[in-house]
Amino acid sequence: MMKSLMIAGLLAAAPLAALAEEKPVLTVYTYDSFTADWGPGPAVEKAFEATCDCDLRYVTAGDAAALLSRVLLEGQNTKADVVLGLDTNLTEQALKSGLFAPHGETSARFNLPVAWDDPVFVPYDWGYFAFVYDKTKVKSVPASFEELGKSDLKIVIEDPRSSSPGLGLLMWVKAAYGDRAPEIWKALAHNIVTVAPGWSEAYGLFLKGEADMVLSYTTSPAYHVFAEKDDSKAAAPFREGHYLQIEVAARTATTQQPALADRFLAFMTGPEFQKLIPETNWMYPAVTPAGGLPAEFQALIRPEKALLLPAAEAAALRDKATEEWRAALSQ
Repeated sequence: MMKSLMIAGLLAAAPLAALAEEKPVLTVYTYDSFTADWGPGPAVEKAFEATCDCDLRYVTAGDAAALLSRVLLEGQNTKADVVLGLDTNLTEQALKSGLFAPHGETSARFNLPVAWDDPVFVPYDWGYFAFVYDKTKVKSVPASFEELGKSDLKIVIEDPRSSSPGLGLLMWVKAAYGDRAPEIWKALAHNIVTVAPGWSEAYGLFLKGEADMVLSYTTSPAYHVFAEKDDSKAAAPFREGHYLQIEVAARTATTQQPALADRFLAFMTGPEFQKLIPETNWMYPAVTPAGGLPAEFQALIRPEKALLLPAAEAAALRDKATEEWRAALSQ
C-alpha cells in the first residue's frame, strides 16, 4: 500500500515538474561583480522573475573585456540571450561581430551626460573614472596625470586587455593628451605597483594598503559612506577632465528568446532595476529614479569636463593605445 501511494505521489508530481521545466530561460552574460552578493544581480533576478514567469540565469566572465572575448570566442554558438556589462569602448567591436541584434526598447528617457539613440546597445548606468585615495594617508593629492607622474604615489590599475576600467584609463589618457600619451605613460610607469586583471582585484589591493591610489570611479567613495560610515575615501579631481563610462546591454542575434530578451532590456531601464544601481553597482543610473539619488552621492566630485571618444574612434585607437601602455611599462 505504501509503495502504491509513493508511486501515485510521484506520478502526481511529474506534471508539476514538467511545468517548472517549461519555464522559458533567459541567459544573461555579465561581469563578476554584477552578480556578487553585494551587487545588483540577485535583486534584479528576483524582481524580473516576478514579472516574467521565467528563469533568469547569469553566466559570468570576469570583467567587461573578458566578457566580450568570451562571446566572440563562442560566436554563433553562444548561449547568451543578453550580454550586460559592455561599454562604449567595446561596443564598436561587438557590433562588427554581427553577434548582436537591434533591440525593441525605445521608450526610456535617459539621464546621461550625452545624447543616446543607439539601436543595438541599451545603457543601464554611467560614471566617471577617477583615482581613489585615502584622505588620512595621502595629503598631497595630484590634480592631473602629469602631477601624478611626478609624485612618489603608488597606484594600482587594471589591465586594459581584460578590464573595462583598464581600457577606460587608456582612452582617458589618449583623449586628454593625444600624441603625448606615450610620454604620460612613461612618467607613470614608476607609480604603477600592480596591474590587476579586473576592478575587484585592484580595489581589493588598495583596501589592503598595497597602494596609495586605485583606478576606480568618482562614485566609489559613496559606498564607504553608505556601507561603512567611513568618509576617508575620496576621488581626485583632474584638471584635464575625467573619462566617461556608459555601461550597456544588448540582446544577441542568436537568442531563442528575442521577446523575453527585449522585455528584460525594457525592465532594465525601468524603476525597479534603476533604483538598485546607485547603492549596489555604485554608479549613476541611466534613468534617474523618481526619488532622486541617495544622499551619499551629493558630496561626490562632479568633473567640470567630461571626456568620451566616439565608439568607432575608441575601437580604432585601442591597439595603438594598448601598445603605448605596454611599451612604457616594459622599460
